[in-house]
Amino acid sequence: MRIILIGQAAFAEKTLDKLVSKGEEVLGVFCPPDAPGGKIDPVKQRSLDLGIPVHQHKSFKTPDVLEKFVSLNADLAILAFVSQIIPPPVFNAPRFGGICYHPSLLPKYRGRTAINWALIKGETVTGFTIFWLDKGIDTGPILLQKEVAIDPEDTTGTLYFNKLFPMGVEAIGEAVDLIKAGNSPRIVQDESKANYDPPCGDEHANIDWTKPAREIHNLVRGCDPQPGAYTFWQGKRVRLFDCRRQPENAPASPGQIIALGTEDLTVAASGGTLVVKKVRGEAGKIAAAEFAKQVNLQVGDRLG
Repeated sequence: MRIILIGQAAFAEKTLDKLVSKGEEVLGVFCPPDAPGGKIDPVKQRSLDLGIPVHQHKSFKTPDVLEKFVSLNADLAILAFVSQIIPPPVFNAPRFGGICYHPSLLPKYRGRTAINWALIKGETVTGFTIFWLDKGIDTGPILLQKEVAIDPEDTTGTLYFNKLFPMGVEAIGEAVDLIKAGNSPRIVQDESKANYDPPCGDEHANIDWTKPAREIHNLVRGCDPQPGAYTFWQGKRVRLFDCRRQPENAPASPGQIIALGTEDLTVAASGGTLVVKKVRGEAGKIAAAEFAKQVNLQVGDRLG
């Protein structure tokens, strides 16, 4: 199959490797322009190594991009980790149109931080969807879906890199096979079950210590590694990572430090405690106990 790949970073790189290993003809790779002084994108480097033409455009809305897509005479466009807007005339230029990978069970958790929100909201199951592109955002008909269990200590990082990433690359290969065989579904999404969350940023990552320990734990792991759930100590922002929730109540106020270990610290919350292993402050990410030593954080002190 003659394929145009659009994407960036390691996910697009591994998708390219999958397509090439299957014997598909990748006509060109479209990725964002190089960042000034930054590292070359992995998918660009891999494409150059394989002798596949690389195209880098600030926008896909210009006439030259559409002209290029038409001239390639492709069968299919595949979107693998795309941050740019692809207009319908472009993704409809290939014979079968375009498909896209999204890390949620659509129509739930549309948007670019779907993994974060699934964890923040306490989901125990998520998954990914490969869908046909249409003019909406993550709204096109579903081609393929697979579920993934969310472990109690999963973070956005572990859930993506250990599960959704590798399974997604394999599923893109499956999707291509379905299309080639003429057996590719187009299941219309149920809009009554749809939700769209905003990009997860600092406005969502501030820890409210009066909330239940389970909710705080979900916020911390949903914001790990980015943007990093945060609290305050002596007026300075402190981001927490790698936390464990303990169900036992502590005779302390929410946000109060109740123990300092050799590597971690324990904070009281409503309905349990949080054992914090990593902290990022002005000195970067370090062990929580080391941070406490540096800023003179003691048992009995209160965060927030």
